[in-house]
Amino acid sequence: MDTTAASPVRVADVTAAVERRYPTAWAEQWDRVGLVLGEPDAPVRHVWCVVDCVPETVAEAVDAGADMIIAHHPLLLRGVSSVAPTTYKGRIVHDLIRAGVALYVAHTNADVARPGVSDALADRLGLTNLRPLAPAAPGSPAAAVAGQGAGRIGTLRQPLTLAALTRHAAEVLPATAWGVRAAGDPGRLVTTVAVCGGAGDAYLAAATAAGVDAFLTADLRHHPVSEQIASGGPTLLDAAHWATERPWLDDLAAYLTGELGVDATVSDLDTDPWTLHTASAGRSRVAPTGSTPTAPARPTPTAPAGPTPTAPARPTPTAPARSAPAASTHEEPHP
Repeated sequence: MDTTAASPVRVADVTAAVERRYPTAWAEQWDRVGLVLGEPDAPVRHVWCVVDCVPETVAEAVDAGADMIIAHHPLLLRGVSSVAPTTYKGRIVHDLIRAGVALYVAHTNADVARPGVSDALADRLGLTNLRPLAPAAPGSPAAAVAGQGAGRIGTLRQPLTLAALTRHAAEVLPATAWGVRAAGDPGRLVTTVAVCGGAGDAYLAAATAAGVDAFLTADLRHHPVSEQIASGGPTLLDAAHWATERPWLDDLAAYLTGELGVDATVSDLDTDPWTLHTASAGRSRVAPTGSTPTAPARPTPTAPAGPTPTAPARPTPTAPARSAPAASTHEEPHP
C-alpha cells in the first residue's frame, strides 16, 4: 500500500484555482485583485469566503482556524503610504499576518465571469434563460468566454407584480436591515428581470435598452432612479450591496472544495453598513402579503400611524453580531 501522503494544498494552489475560474485579466483596469498577502508555500486546509475583509470577518476567520480568506471587495483598492497598525487597514493587515492568514481578492473578474456574481444573484431569484446585461466588449479578455459580461437578464418562472417580486426578492436574498425597496407601479406585471450584483446604476440605460420589466441591483441614487422611472424605463429594485453579492460565495466555496478538497466556509456575517430601517409614519407603499395592488405608483398610504419596521434590524447571524458598522472597502463606483 502506498503510504505517501498527498502534498498539502498551498496558498499558491488556491490562488491558481481561483484564477482558473476568474482570471485576473478579466478585472477592470482600476481594480486590485489577486493575492494581497500570504506566503505562497504556506499550507491551506480551511478557506474563509467573505464579501468584505473587515475586522469582524477577520476575527471570524482567525477564531475558526482558517488559513486563507478570499474576499470579493479589495482591502487595498487605492494606494496607501503606510500599513501601520494605527490605521484601519494597517490594523487588518497586521492581524492577518500575525495569525498567518493569507488574503486573496476576486472582484470585477468574478463580476463578469460566467458563472459569476450576477449568475448567483439571478439563481436566487429563480431566473432562467440567462444572458449578459452588458456583454463583455469584443476583443477584451473577458470576451474570450461566450456569455460573459456585467449583470444578467433572465425570465421569471411565472409573471409577478412589482410588489410581489419585491417581496420575493426580500425572501430569497440574505436578510439585511436595508431589505429591498422598489420604484415604479406596484401593480406592474414583471416577466423579464435584469440583475447586477453590487452597485449597478451604471447599467440603467442598458436595462432600458434591453426592454426588461424590472432591474434589481444595489446602491441606486435618487436622481437616476427618478429620471429612469419618469422616462418609462423598467421598474427598479434596490437591495443592500452585501446581500446582492453574498450568494456568489456559495458557488465559490463549492468550487474550492470540489477542486482542491479544502474546507471552505461562507461567512454569513452581515457587513452591510446600514443597521436599522424604520418606515416613515403613514408612508408605507408595500402591499400586504397576498394582495394584488392595482393602485398607481403613489397610492393613498394604507400603513397604520407610527413607525412600522419593514425589515428586521438584523437576521439571526451565524457569527457574533458586529459591534459597529465597518468602514467601506468598496471605494469605486462599479458593480
